[in-house]
Amino acid sequence: MALTGFFYSCESSDSESEGAVSEVKVDEEESRKLRSFLEFGLGEKSDWKSHWIDQIGNFEGMDFSLIQTDSIDPMEMPEKNPILPGDPLFPYQIPHPDGNGTMDIYSYKVEAQEGLDSPFLNPDSEVIWYREDGMKERLLFMGPSGMFEEGLWLNNTTFVVFGYFQEEAGFRPMAWIIDLDTHQLHRYQLNKVASEYAPESYINNKIKKVDLS
Repeated sequence: MALTGFFYSCESSDSESEGAVSEVKVDEEESRKLRSFLEFGLGEKSDWKSHWIDQIGNFEGMDFSLIQTDSIDPMEMPEKNPILPGDPLFPYQIPHPDGNGTMDIYSYKVEAQEGLDSPFLNPDSEVIWYREDGMKERLLFMGPSGMFEEGLWLNNTTFVVFGYFQEEAGFRPMAWIIDLDTHQLHRYQLNKVASEYAPESYINNKIKKVDLS
């Protein structure tokens, strides 16, 4: 299943209620590596973890289950990064550790350009890699059922995204680990959900120059 299948899984996974999805099996070495990536990402993005602890109580990396491992089609196309110095979202670009462009998880979601009376959230979310060679790769897309809230380069070929997915049981924290060399996606879900959640709450705290309230 390529990225189009991932679109469908993000937008149509109401059946993925608590306990409804069995854990995907990977070999022991790969499992340890992915688990260490997840733990490291949660440690580095402690603000995101603390934000969700306030919603659902304490959790650790071991409380996430791997529910999907799949290949993705990056949908590569020529396009330079439009988020330039002076843009309110520029400080929240995530530079590649070796200088190969930036990762952008906010500009598709947050409308905050000059001329707007007030910023607002679009219904959909994207994860975009603007490479240094002027090419753009759209790596992840999610419809209004959830949001990509945080991201981190784990090394020069691996990126983790944290966010949530809204399902019948509530709002469930999620993690997506992307291998840019192989274009493999590993999707994790937490074993807890929040019955209520304000969608703009994390981004409003994160992006200080943009008031979405």
